[in-house]
Amino acid sequence: MFDITPIIEAVFALIAVVVSAIIIPYIKSKTASQQQEELNAWVKIAVAAAEQIFTGSGKGAEKKQYVLEWLHNHNITVDESKLDAMIESAVYALKTEPFVINNSVSVPGATGTEEAQTEATAK
Repeated sequence: MFDITPIIEAVFALIAVVVSAIIIPYIKSKTASQQQEELNAWVKIAVAAAEQIFTGSGKGAEKKQYVLEWLHNHNITVDESKLDAMIESAVYALKTEPFVINNSVSVPGATGTEEAQTEATAK
């Protein structure tokens, strides 16, 4: 009788290689992309809030400090140089484009009506 155990072991080893080489990196890349989109949305929210709170010119440092503290208070940590670029991008976008927040991002501590108002305002 023919022993097929080595063939079955080889097939399982091949499946394990395919899963670890292709499927796992694909899932990680999708998660990283989604996290990046959410992070960009939070930075936009913080920048928009700073723009509303600190009106007038010459308050860029105060606005940036507010954004950094707001993100820190919401446990959002990113490399400082990347965060600076994201803030500058959000400021530019706020001045040149309509303010839109991805609907999948919810505002912490908001009740249902506040979320509805936030979504309606963002649209």
